[in-house]
Amino acid sequence: MQWFKRIGLFFLLNMLIVISLSVIANVFGLNRYLTAQGLDMSALAVFCLVWGMGGAFISLALSRVMAKWMMGVKVIPDNTYDQRLIELKQLVHTLARQAGLTTMPEVGIYESPDMNAFATGPTKSRALVAVSTGLLHSMNQREVRGVLAHEVSHIANGDMVTMTLLQGVVNAFVMFLARIIAYAAAQFFRGDEEEAPSMGIFFVTQIVLEIMFMILGSMLIAAFSRWREYRADAGAARLGGRENMIAALEALKRNMMLPEPQQATAAVQTMKIEGGRNSGLMRFFASHPSLDDRIARLRNQRAA
Repeated sequence: MQWFKRIGLFFLLNMLIVISLSVIANVFGLNRYLTAQGLDMSALAVFCLVWGMGGAFISLALSRVMAKWMMGVKVIPDNTYDQRLIELKQLVHTLARQAGLTTMPEVGIYESPDMNAFATGPTKSRALVAVSTGLLHSMNQREVRGVLAHEVSHIANGDMVTMTLLQGVVNAFVMFLARIIAYAAAQFFRGDEEEAPSMGIFFVTQIVLEIMFMILGSMLIAAFSRWREYRADAGAARLGGRENMIAALEALKRNMMLPEPQQATAAVQTMKIEGGRNSGLMRFFASHPSLDDRIARLRNQRAA
Protein backbone atom coordinates (compact mmCIF):
# COMPACT_ATOMS: atom_id res chain seq x y z
CA MET A 1 0.00 0.00 0.00
CA GLN A 2 2.99 2.36 0.29
CA TRP A 3 2.92 3.20 -3.46
CA PHE A 4 -0.78 4.03 -3.12
CA LYS A 5 -0.09 6.59 -0.41
CA ARG A 6 2.42 8.36 -2.65
CA ILE A 7 -0.23 9.32 -5.24
CA GLY A 8 -1.81 11.92 -2.98
CA LEU A 9 -5.12 12.95 -1.50
CA PHE A 10 -6.06 15.29 -4.35
CA PHE A 11 -5.62 12.58 -7.02
CA LEU A 12 -7.46 9.94 -4.99
CA LEU A 13 -10.37 12.24 -4.26
CA ASN A 14 -10.52 13.33 -7.89
CA MET A 15 -10.51 9.74 -9.16
CA LEU A 16 -13.30 8.77 -6.73
CA ILE A 17 -15.40 11.73 -7.88
CA VAL A 18 -14.85 11.03 -11.59
CA ILE A 19 -15.80 7.36 -11.20
CA SER A 20 -18.86 8.34 -9.14
CA LEU A 21 -19.93 10.88 -11.77
CA SER A 22 -19.55 8.23 -14.47
CA VAL A 23 -21.73 5.80 -12.53
CA ILE A 24 -24.38 8.47 -11.96
CA ALA A 25 -24.34 9.45 -15.64
CA ASN A 26 -24.88 5.85 -16.71
CA VAL A 27 -27.52 5.04 -14.10
CA PHE A 28 -29.62 8.14 -14.79
CA GLY A 29 -29.22 8.11 -18.56
CA LEU A 30 -27.18 11.30 -18.83
CA ASN A 31 -24.97 9.77 -21.49
CA ARG A 32 -26.77 11.43 -24.41
CA TYR A 33 -23.71 10.91 -26.58
CA LEU A 34 -24.91 7.31 -27.15
CA THR A 35 -27.28 7.30 -30.11
CA ALA A 36 -28.86 4.65 -32.31
CA GLN A 37 -26.23 5.45 -34.94
CA GLY A 38 -23.36 5.06 -32.47
CA LEU A 39 -21.25 7.61 -30.60
CA ASP A 40 -21.92 11.30 -31.18
CA MET A 41 -18.31 12.47 -30.91
CA SER A 42 -19.15 16.16 -30.47
CA ALA A 43 -21.63 15.44 -27.69
CA LEU A 44 -19.14 13.03 -26.10
CA ALA A 45 -16.37 15.67 -26.15
CA VAL A 46 -18.62 18.25 -24.47
CA PHE A 47 -19.84 15.69 -21.92
CA CYS A 48 -16.29 14.66 -20.98
CA LEU A 49 -15.01 18.23 -20.75
CA VAL A 50 -17.89 19.37 -18.50
CA TRP A 51 -17.85 16.33 -16.24
CA GLY A 52 -14.05 16.00 -16.22
CA MET A 53 -13.48 19.61 -15.22
CA GLY A 54 -16.37 19.33 -12.78
CA GLY A 55 -14.74 16.40 -11.02
CA ALA A 56 -11.46 18.26 -10.66
CA PHE A 57 -13.08 21.41 -9.27
CA ILE A 58 -15.22 19.43 -6.83
CA SER A 59 -11.97 17.87 -5.58
CA LEU A 60 -10.46 21.34 -5.21
CA ALA A 61 -13.51 22.68 -3.36
CA LEU A 62 -13.26 19.80 -0.86
CA SER A 63 -9.46 19.88 -0.52
CA ARG A 64 -9.25 21.99 2.64
CA VAL A 65 -12.07 20.15 4.40
CA MET A 66 -10.69 16.75 3.42
CA ALA A 67 -7.17 17.67 4.52
CA LYS A 68 -8.44 18.71 7.95
CA TRP A 69 -10.43 15.51 8.26
CA MET A 70 -7.76 13.14 6.96
CA MET A 71 -4.93 14.69 8.97
CA GLY A 72 -6.82 15.80 12.07
CA VAL A 73 -5.66 19.39 11.59
CA LYS A 74 -6.60 21.74 14.42
CA VAL A 75 -6.79 25.36 13.30
CA ILE A 76 -5.01 27.73 15.68
CA PRO A 77 -7.65 30.10 17.14
CA ASP A 78 -7.06 33.83 17.45
CA ASN A 79 -7.51 33.68 21.23
CA THR A 80 -4.89 30.98 21.91
CA TYR A 81 -2.55 31.56 24.85
CA ASP A 82 0.13 29.17 23.60
CA GLN A 83 3.05 31.45 22.72
CA ARG A 84 4.58 28.88 20.37
CA LEU A 85 1.36 28.70 18.35
CA ILE A 86 0.98 32.48 18.38
CA GLU A 87 4.48 32.86 16.92
CA LEU A 88 3.78 30.15 14.33
CA LYS A 89 0.63 31.89 13.14
CA GLN A 90 2.29 35.31 13.11
CA LEU A 91 5.18 33.97 11.03
CA VAL A 92 2.84 32.45 8.44
CA HIS A 93 0.88 35.69 8.19
CA THR A 94 4.06 37.77 7.92
CA LEU A 95 5.28 35.60 5.05
CA ALA A 96 1.82 35.74 3.45
CA ARG A 97 1.84 39.55 3.47
CA GLN A 98 5.36 39.55 1.99
CA ALA A 99 4.05 37.26 -0.76
CA GLY A 100 1.29 39.77 -1.56
CA LEU A 101 -1.63 37.82 -0.13
CA THR A 102 -4.46 40.05 1.06
CA THR A 103 -6.40 37.36 2.95
CA MET A 104 -4.41 35.48 5.56
CA PRO A 105 -4.47 31.67 5.36
CA GLU A 106 -5.70 29.52 8.19
CA VAL A 107 -2.86 28.03 10.22
CA GLY A 108 -3.18 24.66 11.91
CA ILE A 109 -1.19 21.84 13.45
CA TYR A 110 -1.66 18.10 13.32
CA GLU A 111 -0.27 15.30 15.47
CA SER A 112 2.40 13.34 13.62
CA PRO A 113 6.03 12.36 14.25
CA ASP A 114 6.63 13.11 10.56
CA MET A 115 8.63 16.28 9.88
CA ASN A 116 6.32 17.88 7.36
CA ALA A 117 3.88 20.64 6.45
CA PHE A 118 1.42 21.29 3.65
CA ALA A 119 -0.68 24.02 2.11
CA THR A 120 -4.05 23.50 0.46
CA GLY A 121 -7.35 25.23 -0.26
CA PRO A 122 -9.60 26.10 -3.20
CA THR A 123 -8.37 29.71 -3.58
CA LYS A 124 -5.69 32.05 -2.27
CA SER A 125 -8.29 33.60 0.04
CA ARG A 126 -9.41 30.21 1.43
CA ALA A 127 -6.08 28.55 2.06
CA LEU A 128 -4.74 26.44 4.90
CA VAL A 129 -1.15 25.97 6.09
CA ALA A 130 -0.76 22.96 8.37
CA VAL A 131 2.37 21.94 10.28
CA SER A 132 3.09 18.62 11.97
CA THR A 133 4.03 18.48 15.64
CA GLY A 134 7.06 16.45 14.58
CA LEU A 135 8.34 19.35 12.51
CA LEU A 136 7.79 21.88 15.30
CA HIS A 137 9.64 19.67 17.79
CA SER A 138 12.52 18.75 15.48
CA MET A 139 13.34 21.89 13.48
CA ASN A 140 14.93 25.09 14.65
CA GLN A 141 13.51 28.55 13.96
CA ARG A 142 15.30 29.19 10.68
CA GLU A 143 14.37 25.74 9.32
CA VAL A 144 10.73 26.26 10.25
CA ARG A 145 10.83 29.64 8.51
CA GLY A 146 12.11 27.99 5.34
CA VAL A 147 9.34 25.37 5.41
CA LEU A 148 6.59 27.93 5.99
CA ALA A 149 7.93 30.19 3.24
CA HIS A 150 7.74 27.22 0.88
CA GLU A 151 4.10 26.54 1.76
CA VAL A 152 3.12 30.20 1.48
CA SER A 153 4.79 30.24 -1.96
CA HIS A 154 2.50 27.40 -3.04
CA ILE A 155 -0.51 29.54 -2.09
CA ALA A 156 0.86 32.72 -3.71
CA ASN A 157 1.64 30.80 -6.92
CA GLY A 158 -1.93 29.45 -7.07
CA ASP A 159 -0.58 25.92 -7.41
CA MET A 160 -3.76 24.13 -6.35
CA VAL A 161 -5.88 25.94 -8.95
CA THR A 162 -3.30 25.32 -11.68
CA MET A 163 -3.13 21.65 -10.73
CA THR A 164 -6.92 21.50 -10.82
CA LEU A 165 -7.04 22.87 -14.38
CA LEU A 166 -4.45 20.30 -15.49
CA GLN A 167 -6.30 17.53 -13.66
CA GLY A 168 -9.54 18.58 -15.33
CA VAL A 169 -7.98 18.31 -18.80
CA VAL A 170 -6.56 14.88 -17.90
CA ASN A 171 -10.00 13.84 -16.62
CA ALA A 172 -11.62 14.88 -19.89
CA PHE A 173 -9.14 12.89 -21.98
CA VAL A 174 -9.48 9.88 -19.68
CA MET A 175 -13.27 9.88 -19.92
CA PHE A 176 -13.22 10.46 -23.69
CA LEU A 177 -10.75 7.67 -24.50
CA ALA A 178 -12.33 5.22 -22.04
CA ARG A 179 -15.76 5.64 -23.64
CA ILE A 180 -14.50 5.29 -27.20
CA ILE A 181 -12.62 2.07 -26.40
CA ALA A 182 -15.48 0.74 -24.24
CA TYR A 183 -17.96 1.33 -27.06
CA ALA A 184 -15.66 -0.49 -29.51
CA ALA A 185 -15.44 -3.41 -27.06
CA ALA A 186 -19.23 -3.49 -26.67
CA GLN A 187 -19.57 -3.53 -30.47
CA PHE A 188 -17.01 -6.32 -30.82
CA PHE A 189 -18.66 -8.63 -28.26
CA ARG A 190 -22.27 -8.23 -29.39
CA GLY A 191 -24.04 -11.41 -30.54
CA ASP A 192 -24.75 -10.45 -34.14
CA GLU A 193 -24.74 -7.36 -36.35
CA GLU A 194 -28.43 -6.71 -35.77
CA GLU A 195 -28.03 -6.72 -31.99
CA ALA A 196 -27.39 -3.50 -30.07
CA PRO A 197 -24.04 -3.15 -28.28
CA SER A 198 -24.07 -4.57 -24.74
CA MET A 199 -24.45 -1.72 -22.27
CA GLY A 200 -23.17 -4.00 -19.53
CA ILE A 201 -19.87 -4.56 -21.34
CA PHE A 202 -19.71 -0.85 -22.21
CA PHE A 203 -20.22 0.23 -18.59
CA VAL A 204 -17.79 -2.25 -16.97
CA THR A 205 -15.09 -1.67 -19.60
CA GLN A 206 -15.48 2.09 -19.27
CA ILE A 207 -14.99 2.05 -15.49
CA VAL A 208 -11.96 -0.27 -15.68
CA LEU A 209 -10.36 1.87 -18.40
CA GLU A 210 -11.03 5.08 -16.48
CA ILE A 211 -9.18 3.72 -13.47
CA MET A 212 -6.26 2.54 -15.62
CA PHE A 213 -6.04 5.80 -17.58
CA MET A 214 -6.33 7.88 -14.41
CA ILE A 215 -3.31 6.08 -12.97
CA LEU A 216 -1.35 6.71 -16.17
CA GLY A 217 -2.52 10.32 -16.22
CA SER A 218 -1.27 10.74 -12.67
CA MET A 219 2.28 10.55 -14.05
CA LEU A 220 1.64 13.80 -15.92
CA ILE A 221 0.15 15.36 -12.78
CA ALA A 222 3.16 14.16 -10.76
CA ALA A 223 5.57 15.71 -13.29
CA PHE A 224 3.80 19.06 -12.91
CA SER A 225 3.85 18.65 -9.13
CA ARG A 226 7.62 18.17 -9.17
CA TRP A 227 8.02 21.33 -11.24
CA ARG A 228 5.88 23.33 -8.82
CA GLU A 229 8.08 22.17 -5.92
CA TYR A 230 11.14 23.72 -7.57
CA ARG A 231 9.12 26.91 -8.12
CA ALA A 232 7.94 26.99 -4.49
CA ASP A 233 11.52 26.44 -3.30
CA ALA A 234 12.63 29.47 -5.32
CA GLY A 235 9.75 31.49 -3.88
CA ALA A 236 10.66 30.38 -0.36
CA ALA A 237 14.24 31.51 -0.95
CA ARG A 238 12.96 35.00 -1.77
CA LEU A 239 10.48 35.14 1.10
CA GLY A 240 12.27 33.39 3.94
CA GLY A 241 15.91 33.44 2.85
CA ARG A 242 17.79 31.00 0.61
CA GLU A 243 19.97 29.66 3.43
CA ASN A 244 16.89 29.02 5.58
CA MET A 245 15.25 27.06 2.74
CA ILE A 246 18.41 25.02 2.18
CA ALA A 247 18.68 24.38 5.92
CA ALA A 248 15.07 23.16 5.98
CA LEU A 249 15.68 20.74 3.10
CA GLU A 250 18.86 19.46 4.71
CA ALA A 251 16.94 18.83 7.94
CA LEU A 252 14.37 16.86 5.96
CA LYS A 253 17.18 14.91 4.33
CA ARG A 254 18.62 13.98 7.73
CA ASN A 255 15.16 12.84 8.77
CA MET A 256 14.99 10.64 5.65
CA MET A 257 17.99 8.72 6.96
CA LEU A 258 15.84 7.44 9.83
CA PRO A 259 14.22 3.99 9.57
CA GLU A 260 11.02 3.90 7.50
CA PRO A 261 8.67 3.49 10.54
CA GLN A 262 9.59 7.07 11.49
CA GLN A 263 8.09 8.38 8.26
CA ALA A 264 4.55 9.58 7.76
CA THR A 265 1.71 7.28 6.81
CA ALA A 266 -0.62 10.04 5.59
CA ALA A 267 -1.95 10.21 2.04
CA VAL A 268 -1.38 13.88 1.34
CA GLN A 269 2.06 13.65 -0.23
CA THR A 270 1.33 15.98 -3.15
CA MET A 271 0.64 18.85 -0.74
CA LYS A 272 3.64 18.37 1.53
CA ILE A 273 7.08 19.93 1.47
CA GLU A 274 8.69 16.49 1.27
CA GLY A 275 7.17 13.53 -0.55
CA GLY A 276 9.00 10.51 0.81
CA ARG A 277 11.31 7.95 -0.75
CA ASN A 278 10.77 6.99 -4.37
CA SER A 279 12.78 4.65 -6.55
CA GLY A 280 12.37 2.56 -9.67
CA LEU A 281 9.04 2.92 -11.42
CA MET A 282 7.58 4.89 -8.51
CA ARG A 283 9.76 7.90 -9.32
CA PHE A 284 7.39 8.62 -12.22
CA PHE A 285 4.52 8.91 -9.72
CA ALA A 286 6.55 10.98 -7.22
CA SER A 287 4.93 14.29 -6.35
CA HIS A 288 8.28 15.75 -5.22
CA PRO A 289 11.81 15.83 -6.69
CA SER A 290 14.58 14.32 -4.59
CA LEU A 291 15.84 16.49 -1.75
CA ASP A 292 19.37 16.37 -3.21
CA ASP A 293 18.11 17.84 -6.51
CA ARG A 294 16.20 20.57 -4.73
CA ILE A 295 19.16 21.54 -2.56
CA ALA A 296 21.51 21.53 -5.57
CA ARG A 297 19.17 23.74 -7.57
CA LEU A 298 18.93 26.31 -4.77
CA ARG A 299 22.70 26.37 -4.38
CA ASN A 300 23.18 26.78 -8.11
CA GLN A 301 20.74 29.69 -8.13
CA ARG A 302 22.77 31.34 -5.39
CA ALA A 303 25.99 30.81 -7.35
CA ALA A 304 24.40 32.29 -10.46
